[in-house]
Amino acid sequence: MPDFSSIFDQAIKGSLETLQSLKKLEPAVARAADLIADCLTKGNKLLVCGNGGSAAEAAHFATELVVRFAKDRRAYPAICLTGDGGLLTAAANDYGFDEIFARQVAAFGVEKDLLICLTTSGKSKNIRRALEEAKARKLKTIAFLGRDGGSTIGIADVDLLVRGDSSARTQEAHQLFLHVLCEAIESRVAQK
Repeated sequence: MPDFSSIFDQAIKGSLETLQSLKKLEPAVARAADLIADCLTKGNKLLVCGNGGSAAEAAHFATELVVRFAKDRRAYPAICLTGDGGLLTAAANDYGFDEIFARQVAAFGVEKDLLICLTTSGKSKNIRRALEEAKARKLKTIAFLGRDGGSTIGIADVDLLVRGDSSARTQEAHQLFLHVLCEAIESRVAQK
């Protein structure tokens, strides 16, 4: 059985390797920043969703945008689609778990809004359906993906794919991307 020091060292090593691999995704992250800034400066809103740990990351991101990240500024309209237990359970009960986010995209999304989805596996059917619904309604889309991107890769306007087998390392990378995007958005939107 590995001791704590070994577990800790392996986590740091794995995290560093994952984070160092992200530099190659800079053009895609810049494109995501452009889409978000464009959406917000034109008076549209963001819809954000994910499952499990990715749901928590989605809520964190929406909170940073509505409240603030690093500096005081106007509130940006960002809705986390994972936050309403009544709505989620009703949609799951009446339409099936695969439809919990797509149903909300249909209700809240309008053309030129932006849907941001997070999935560490890329295999979440409810994320795929949300992206499909967003495309049908002419929303722009960004997908934060892990592993090989699963069945979700290629649907979004921008894929931010963190390759690897560890959900923990993928979520750490997604969190870094989200914070970088917050910083970029605060800078860009304030200038406009």
